[in-house]
Amino acid sequence: MSVDSDGTEDAGWDVDPEDEQGLAVLAALGRQLRAWREEAGMRAADFGTALGYGEDLVRKIEGGKRIPRPEYLDKADEVLRAGGKIAAMKADMEQVRYPTKVRAQAQRERMAVEIGVYRIHGIHGLLQTEDYARALFEMRQPAYTQDEVERYVAARMARHTVFEREPAPSLSIVQEEVTLRRPIGGTMVWRRQLERLLEVSRLRHVALQVMPINREVHAGMDGGIEVLKFGDGKAVGRSEGAFGGRPVSDPRQLRILELRYGMIRAQALTPLETRGFIEELLGET
Repeated sequence: MSVDSDGTEDAGWDVDPEDEQGLAVLAALGRQLRAWREEAGMRAADFGTALGYGEDLVRKIEGGKRIPRPEYLDKADEVLRAGGKIAAMKADMEQVRYPTKVRAQAQRERMAVEIGVYRIHGIHGLLQTEDYARALFEMRQPAYTQDEVERYVAARMARHTVFEREPAPSLSIVQEEVTLRRPIGGTMVWRRQLERLLEVSRLRHVALQVMPINREVHAGMDGGIEVLKFGDGKAVGRSEGAFGGRPVSDPRQLRILELRYGMIRAQALTPLETRGFIEELLGET
């Protein structure tokens, strides 16, 4: 966690300057917080002291230049005796704090009734543990700031609500064997990630498969694939090796991605064989 200009612990995240929707939400929140504070007859400095933060942070948040953390809003609600009205703003902040492209992906996953994915590098985000995700973001180059790392990790973990949906979406994921063998984050992080994969693989609506490295014929050599289908019959797909890597919704283009993905699934280990493979890996760690 960073600190603000007067040396106190910071309770906020950086704002994405290209997120117009997020900036508008933050500006509205900032105006409301300032109105609550002024109605209570508190100066920004006194308000910051009461919250345990500096005046600089208070002014940044009220000016829509900093995303407040949930604990900041909880404390503000208590100090200003807002009766839960300020704390209720946390739901909006949970969305704004995530990068725009991550929010868009999470929205598609929340709406999908079927999700099919083939991954070449790293475990798919919906399957990652928090420690594994953090290790991935911390090794990115150019390096993310710690604030960026935490934002991306929080956003990735928030996507896991897809498993809590009723009815749950049909989820099919094919992972390259090497993604399970690479000890990202060290032995313990890697082991917990394998345990998480085993846990998810037992869910009735999930089909997890591994593509062995010894396959002589492999339909996924052109890159990863993702296809999401929705309740209204529409779908969107993307592959690094097709259509310039752009998302596509044209039925003819989607059929190409679905054909490739179907062949990949047929060439991979079955879900039952995959569970046995993961159990063997766990026995080796």
